[in-house]
Amino acid sequence: MSHSGDTARAASTETPEQHVEPSAAHRELMENEIIKRLPKHLKQFIVDQNYKSYTPVDHSVWRYVLRQNHRFLREYAHKIYFEGLEKTGLKVESIPSIAEMNKILSRIGWAAVTVDGFIPPAAFMEFQSHRVLVIAADMRQIHHIEYTPSPDIVHEAAGHAPVIADPKYAEYLRRFGEIGTKAMSSKKDFELYEAIRRLSILKELPNADPQEIDKAHADVLYKQNNLGKPSEMALLSRLHWWTVEFGLIGPLDNPKIYGAGLLSSIGEAAHCFSDEVKKLPYGPDTVNYPFDITTMQPHLFVTPDFDHLIEVLERFAVTMAFNVGGGESIQKAIECERPSTCVFSSGLQLSGVFTEMLTDSAGEPAYVKTSGPSALAYKYRELPGHNKDYHSQGFGSPVGRLRGVNQALEELSDEQLDELQIVLGNFVHLEFESGVTVNGTLEKVIRRDGYICLMTFGECSVAYRGQVLFEPSWGTYDMAVGAGINSVFAGAADKDAYEQPSTVSKMRVVKVNYDNKMRRLHSLYQKVRDCREDRVTLEVLSDIWEELTADYPDDWLLSVEILEILESRDMNSELRLEIRRLLEKRVELEKPLSKLISDGLYLIDNPEAFGGPH
Repeated sequence: MSHSGDTARAASTETPEQHVEPSAAHRELMENEIIKRLPKHLKQFIVDQNYKSYTPVDHSVWRYVLRQNHRFLREYAHKIYFEGLEKTGLKVESIPSIAEMNKILSRIGWAAVTVDGFIPPAAFMEFQSHRVLVIAADMRQIHHIEYTPSPDIVHEAAGHAPVIADPKYAEYLRRFGEIGTKAMSSKKDFELYEAIRRLSILKELPNADPQEIDKAHADVLYKQNNLGKPSEMALLSRLHWWTVEFGLIGPLDNPKIYGAGLLSSIGEAAHCFSDEVKKLPYGPDTVNYPFDITTMQPHLFVTPDFDHLIEVLERFAVTMAFNVGGGESIQKAIECERPSTCVFSSGLQLSGVFTEMLTDSAGEPAYVKTSGPSALAYKYRELPGHNKDYHSQGFGSPVGRLRGVNQALEELSDEQLDELQIVLGNFVHLEFESGVTVNGTLEKVIRRDGYICLMTFGECSVAYRGQVLFEPSWGTYDMAVGAGINSVFAGAADKDAYEQPSTVSKMRVVKVNYDNKMRRLHSLYQKVRDCREDRVTLEVLSDIWEELTADYPDDWLLSVEILEILESRDMNSELRLEIRRLLEKRVELEKPLSKLISDGLYLIDNPEAFGGPH
């Protein structure tokens, strides 16, 4: 619905953040035990739902979508959907309060938080790994009632939340988040995310400039088609899209819906069972199918059961850098150009932006380097004194075994070190099988769980094939210890200590400021709701209808709601006839509204078709 006088919400990169005192509900939310345990780098994404900001039109849009979905999904949704609606406490009549949802979700070990639209995939995944649903706080505009490209509370709360009532699916979500948190991404991935976020915000503007939308749409398509070799995160995003968002389950010739994108979209749910949409068996090769977020899907994937989702996920996970390790994985970190972590076989974790890997004659890592702030950790806890301020210029270290020594350096006891003349306070010469040499005074040896993970040298020189890698004038040399690289994953090991700047978009969804005319329309919607809930006399409906047709001729949803009340109470046959005639005329003449109005009339004439909770 678009009326003159709206002040559109917009993508803004310049408006400064204004401090708003959090609501009591938000303060209560942040005291939720699951949410309290979230790391601080995730908490920055959480926003106040600000429940009072939802207008009566917003609640009516929610009600219409939920009622139509119940009607359609009774036949086409997986059985867990309706069980989940009851378990998660979602009501049809009004938008849910996230604080109230959390009281119910806690019974199945989950929680929910509200965020500002799209958040980066890595953050989304990490929330999921902590059993936290991310719910966009905004409500879709009425002109996107069938489908919105932007995440909103219909999609998140009415789409995602009900299905996690199934324990196997809930475990799939959690495990997906755990794996996704470690997925290597690329610079192009973030650029695509920013483009999608911008398009979704623009499309939800009541008075958006069509040319600006077209430009943003073209930008998304260009970035989608020019990602190059897809990163781990890009491939995982495909699996997420074709399961969590648009998944079907059951036999290939008669599947049911469980994906949130289908469960929350009237138009897409109806479209997905048409002959235009191919049904393909879900499997490991699904990662080869990119998706377009801006349009309805040309094909969908069908899993036989939720167990199969986990099987496919685990088969993909074994190919990822965090499981593979070695030079191939370090190369992924270099290509990532963002903070990553490599785990030496000793357990030491090096976090930073990896920029170089020297290899031996067999092509295996001989020396790895980071640039800029780097940090060392063990079991995801930063080593004291080895933060990114101390290693502000980067970090470099050999990888591999010592020449002529059968055991890995990290496994040697103090006695064995003495036998090899590797003694604290003495000058030490180390030569690795790769050819890297380290010469300096051994000042410190750090062990964790019995393994040597770090050795510190003074007056140290490091070289490889004639190339100087470190010289005494540069200061103290800290050498990571490890015969190999066991794992490489995205982000810092100890994210909170590292204070890795999360990729929080600068674009914000600016709320609509309504003029007096729009606020008056909101009051009409509220009065109709009050009539339906028997809080005011039904005689006011005639006056509401008169004002609606005179001042808001573009509106259609309130007309449907008024007719619904009159028909259900079997009153004012003359007004009922007038409204019905006008709505049926609009069905014939206004094609964009034809299906929406027809579906509204269908539920009025067939109230038994709606079988959901009230």
